[in-house]
Amino acid sequence: MHQIIFYPVGNGDTSQIILDNGKRILFDFRHLKTAEDGKGPEIDLKTRLKEELKECKKTSFDVVAFTHGDKDHIENSTDFFELLHAEKYKGNGRIKINELWVPAAMILETATNDEQSDEFVIWRREARYRLKEGKGIRVFSKPEKLKDWLKENGLSVDSRRHMITDAGMKVPSFTLDNDGIEFFCHSPFIKHVDESDDMRNEAALIFNVRFKAGNNTFDYLASGDSISEVLEDIVAATKYHENIGRLAWDIYSLPHHCSYRTLSDDKGDTETIPKPLIKELLLLGKENAYIVSSSNPIEDTKEGREQKQPPHIQAKKCYERYLKEVDGAKFLVTMEEPNTTKPEPIIFEIDNNGISRGGKIFGSGISIITSKPAPRAGAK
Repeated sequence: MHQIIFYPVGNGDTSQIILDNGKRILFDFRHLKTAEDGKGPEIDLKTRLKEELKECKKTSFDVVAFTHGDKDHIENSTDFFELLHAEKYKGNGRIKINELWVPAAMILETATNDEQSDEFVIWRREARYRLKEGKGIRVFSKPEKLKDWLKENGLSVDSRRHMITDAGMKVPSFTLDNDGIEFFCHSPFIKHVDESDDMRNEAALIFNVRFKAGNNTFDYLASGDSISEVLEDIVAATKYHENIGRLAWDIYSLPHHCSYRTLSDDKGDTETIPKPLIKELLLLGKENAYIVSSSNPIEDTKEGREQKQPPHIQAKKCYERYLKEVDGAKFLVTMEEPNTTKPEPIIFEIDNNGISRGGKIFGSGISIITSKPAPRAGAK
């Protein structure tokens, strides 16, 4: 059995994959210090993750992947993890990272330190240090800017090629046969780095995560804070290479906290109308599939319809429309499950019967049980 866990961290992202073989892959990290005192509905992420690791006698994650460097994906992470580039970030119970995954943009951003968040600057130093050392890191995309950076630092692409994965490639360190999982990189494209001024959302990590359980496979579309133009590029490229199965999904983790901008340029009055290629992506959902929005509660009120920042109720209605069209199971919001007062992690279990909700996080004494049995996506 494998698990995917989505943590309630407000308008931010943290999720974890726990494999049947015990390996743990953490995507993004957003911890709010107010949660430590119980002042907000968001989870005390630092305490929860440390408890989970302690229960299974681990002091590290096999992988920590930062989809991009925005604050809501790295907040308070430099107080939690052990970083290798400076002694002050080592020891004192910090959690180790066996392999750090970052988009090339996290290494290449050239804005001055004053123009970046303190934590982003720290992670940029860490990523650069690991890449120079040649261990404990995987970089996604190989733009000309990265080649230039390597050359400026006395390195070559060939010397680091084994640590770089481009869009359209699988991560070599995980396989379906050995681990029951594989990661197929959809983004970033080289052009998203070389031709864009946006080193964040347009160059964020997006994966098809394929699980194997028994004789069956299941697909999880894991997206960073992308925008509709990038998703259109991904759909077009995947169709061109006749690899459309990499866009099918049993679980779709929405980009950018259910923002309409991941669907269209126009929010719409009551419902967002997706661009044609985005519509094609939504229609690739499988029977009994789930959509997960890592976001604050989504309110169908006058204020909710008019608010500028995500989540957007118009986008939710669009997603729900297409989820119904593919006979999907449910649209879930991390800050609404099981309620908005005390949300708990959303847990999916994957075994040879399919995908189901509920259960207990591996390595944790905390059980999250749904009020009634949920449909099993992909069940035969």
